[in-house]
Amino acid sequence: MISEVRSSALIQLREAAEFLRLDEGMHKLLSEPRRSLSVSVPLVRDNGNLEVFQGFRVQHNLARGPAKGGIRFHPAVNFDEVTALAMWMTWKCAVVGIPYGGAKGGIMLDPSKFSASELERVTRRYSSEILPFIGPDKDIPAPDVGTDEQTMAWIMDTYSVVAGYSVPGVVTGKPLSLGGTSGRAGATSRGVALATLELLKSHDVDSAGITVAVEGFGKVGALAALFLQEAGMRVIAVSDIDGGLYCSSGIDVRALMDEIASGLPSVSESSQGDYLGRSELIGMKVDVLIPAALEGSVTIDNVDLVQARFIVEGANGPVTPAADAILEERGVVVLPDILANAGGVVVSYLEWVQNLQSYSWSDMEVQLKLADVMQKAYKEVFELKQAEHLTFRRAAHVIGVGRVADAMLARGIFP
Repeated sequence: MISEVRSSALIQLREAAEFLRLDEGMHKLLSEPRRSLSVSVPLVRDNGNLEVFQGFRVQHNLARGPAKGGIRFHPAVNFDEVTALAMWMTWKCAVVGIPYGGAKGGIMLDPSKFSASELERVTRRYSSEILPFIGPDKDIPAPDVGTDEQTMAWIMDTYSVVAGYSVPGVVTGKPLSLGGTSGRAGATSRGVALATLELLKSHDVDSAGITVAVEGFGKVGALAALFLQEAGMRVIAVSDIDGGLYCSSGIDVRALMDEIASGLPSVSESSQGDYLGRSELIGMKVDVLIPAALEGSVTIDNVDLVQARFIVEGANGPVTPAADAILEERGVVVLPDILANAGGVVVSYLEWVQNLQSYSWSDMEVQLKLADVMQKAYKEVFELKQAEHLTFRRAAHVIGVGRVADAMLARGIFP
């Protein structure tokens, strides 16, 4: 049985394929991943016990270039989730016009329950299992939920040791000392902020004083909240896995980030405001709601609670198709993940290009290039949306799917 997250990805593809009038064969080809790999990942724990975890790497499409996509460590990782995320990554790369196909990978484990040395061993073993499928010209992993630049350093080193020489371009999101790029940390968040500003501008809304709620005060959500606050918006609610925080006058996002960095276990325990239940944040009366946690945050069960005028998807697939249809009927504008959170893969591409050229750009140059790509992509999606009377999601998918289909038709099918 297909999971809800994969079903969502397939529904979105079908709608784009119908608009583009793709034939059934092309639709079927785009529905299935090019390659799927499932691996067993053994780990000897620090106490000497042996445990085995399931890992995956899925390459959805390679028509426009090498595969690109994150690796996540999370107990909910499964084949259907990874396959859906790889498909979304294909459309995301095409929408922003970078020459990649989509991929995704992960291990089914909770990284918070493992020591640093255990995480290194499990990462290196997973890397060795997927090694024949990755490479700077094949498939370039990046950080995702539960992984970071240290994880990428271990993958790069494992690959390089086997190759016999340093290969920095095999991953992106690396430490600066190993060929990482300025601006990669926080690139997804900056992209979300840029997309939000473009969204408001195109709807003639002044961003000053606009109220924002962010679900998921983590790798993406925290910095997105900070960037939006710096742009003059008022972040009044945030949440994490353990609860939420509400302050009508606005949360000091930088101070909250410092509290979390200093050991505060949850945003809900901050003295900046009042406790907010995780589920309550979705129903906050705000101008902009940013779901930046995991898939399936806004569903048929809670969509009636939504009071926001705009939803900007910081996470992948946070609004289900059923909820999407209801929001469309109510006039809520949803900026889809494949556009809104594309900043990470854009800067990953810039890092990869620098690695291939043994060159580097300054942080400001990277930020300017990111802004240029995001603004151009937003303009293309918005213009199609207006011209064809589509939602943002359908317009973005039509562009992404269309570009991939065009590339596949141009290349032809190998006999």
